[in-house]
Amino acid sequence: MDLEFSGDVWHWRGPAPHHFVWVPEDDAAQIEDVAAAVTYGWGMIPVTVHLGGSTWTTSLWPKDGGYIVPLKLAVRRAEEVDVGDTVAIRLTLDV
Repeated sequence: MDLEFSGDVWHWRGPAPHHFVWVPEDDAAQIEDVAAAVTYGWGMIPVTVHLGGSTWTTSLWPKDGGYIVPLKLAVRRAEEVDVGDTVAIRLTLDV
């Protein structure tokens, strides 16, 4: 399953600060439809993320009934992405 969307980068200042992009509601609903088949626990969904010229594997985090995409520091640096930027993302889920 491939999903493409744009979203704003935001920063979570929790105990382990990180940068994320929300998966839009419609796309999150499609992920939820296959979540039981692909999750490896705690609702984490393994994905391959494509942003600009960068590709990496990570897991979507469930949050507030949806999912968020964590953005690695190395990717944010390589793609010159910062808080408030709108980025185009492609997710690949192996279903």
